[in-house]
Amino acid sequence: MHNGQTSKGKRKKRIRAKIRATTKRPRLTVFRSNKYTSVQIIDDEKGVTLVAASEKEAVKRSSKKQTKTNRASAVGEVLAQKALKKGIKKVSFDRGPYKYHGRIKALAEAARKKGLVI
Repeated sequence: MHNGQTSKGKRKKRIRAKIRATTKRPRLTVFRSNKYTSVQIIDDEKGVTLVAASEKEAVKRSSKKQTKTNRASAVGEVLAQKALKKGIKKVSFDRGPYKYHGRIKALAEAARKKGLVI
């Protein structure tokens, strides 16, 4: 029998244990559902969300369909722009229970491209 913790939960806990977020280098955390991707930059010492971005605000309704990966990279760009406006340049990347692959990777690389140091 298992103790009620899923493999996803165990992976999230293991990854979170390795991340040391401070006020100088807050934590960039990712949430990915089947439909949308959203991200937050969190100051763990104060327990406050500094910047947040989601797919709903990042992607404008266009005539052509976009893939989830393209939409995730748009979220990364919007987040990086917001963070740089607030003076946040460096973050610790918390991918949660997700693999660094596909949408998560596209989001991180887009944020890096816009000037965020991960």
